[in-house]
Amino acid sequence: MSEKLETIEASLSAQEAAMKMRDRNVSSLVVIDANSKTVGIITERDLVRKVCVHDASSRDTSVQNILSDALVTTDAISEVGVAADIMIQNQVRHLLVVKDDDINKPLGIITPSDLARYLKENLNIDDVNATIIKSLIETEKDEV
Repeated sequence: MSEKLETIEASLSAQEAAMKMRDRNVSSLVVIDANSKTVGIITERDLVRKVCVHDASSRDTSVQNILSDALVTTDAISEVGVAADIMIQNQVRHLLVVKDDDINKPLGIITPSDLARYLKENLNIDDVNATIIKSLIETEKDEV
């Protein structure tokens, strides 16, 4: 998991979210309300799919209007395989790691890059490559 967890208030603009992602070199932000309670997550993908493709003004679009509010989480003691399964089952690329299943106590986030790094460090590289290729082939078959 990456402990590099950045937040943004729901009332701010999509442009401010994009600039914060760029400045902090992250691909997502945890969205909080005025009381610092977690209300969702906004990702680069949200910005592309909900702002850019609609030619909407990022300055005039609120984070609240484009965030993913169905937060998918795991606790810090879950095994890596469990976290990966949760991501696959829920079709998410950002899995919020929380303390004691409390979304208002985020500890970090797991992204595909984190999983790839873990696999590279803990498995034989040939096994990782074979697993990734197998997964891609299975995904292509499912999409046809």
